[in-house]
Amino acid sequence: MFDLSGKVAVVTGGSRGLGRADCLALARAGADVVVTDILLESDPDIQRVADGANSALAQLFTSQHSVYSEQTSEEIRAMGRRSVAMKMDVTDRDQVGEVFAQVKKDFGSIDILVNNAGTLDHVGQIESQSEDLWERDLRVNLSGAMHCTKAAWPYMREQMWGRVIYMASVAGTLGGFGQASYATTKAGLIGLGKSMALEGARFGITANIIAPGIIGTEAFRAGSPKMNDRMVLRTALRTAGEPEDIAHAICFLVSPEARYVTGQVLTVAGGIDLFVY
Repeated sequence: MFDLSGKVAVVTGGSRGLGRADCLALARAGADVVVTDILLESDPDIQRVADGANSALAQLFTSQHSVYSEQTSEEIRAMGRRSVAMKMDVTDRDQVGEVFAQVKKDFGSIDILVNNAGTLDHVGQIESQSEDLWERDLRVNLSGAMHCTKAAWPYMREQMWGRVIYMASVAGTLGGFGQASYATTKAGLIGLGKSMALEGARFGITANIIAPGIIGTEAFRAGSPKMNDRMVLRTALRTAGEPEDIAHAICFLVSPEARYVTGQVLTVAGGIDLFVY
């Protein structure tokens, strides 16, 4: 539906789930895509990296061989697009800067940034919230998006065109029981995205925020079936969304057709934010 031919997109957290769907959808729309993630399946130290990330989900998916960064890049190249998978830890400012500089050198531009990398496994009421995991969530979910935005910004300003997407959550707009760190960082992304919309407007850069609801990713399927059923029943459409539902919304927001849309929160959640009974 939307033509992104000639555009270069960088997607963080592209190894699976929403990130992988975003990468493939952008490529189908014509974009060249750089798939970045802290995990690459060919990395001989992948288990050590997963353990060092202090993420139960990263460790789980690594042990299950559910990491698809390089496979995703191969699928994109099979479509006739340019693509590469690059290892990048969004909490490492120096590494982020180096990766974006390399993308600019190899691909010629950085037109689209999808800040998708995030953590989702810290659950506990406030008295049980881990201070270490609280700090980790701030570093990954919020500071990571800032680092990537800051790295891409000069290239977008120079070309007077850019599209930045922040992956928030309905937890950031509604709150999340037992998810204080997750909900707080996702709410912070809304403030960051709106601020970047203001700063980018004079340079032809738009910034928008996606707030997904319950989406049927690997992380969702790894959760408690009983809890998953409760969340689906809380949704007006009575079903979990698919990763492609988010990816299609992103393709619209980064397309020329959305040139006059900036600083907005697009909730893609099947009506979970409505009064449901």
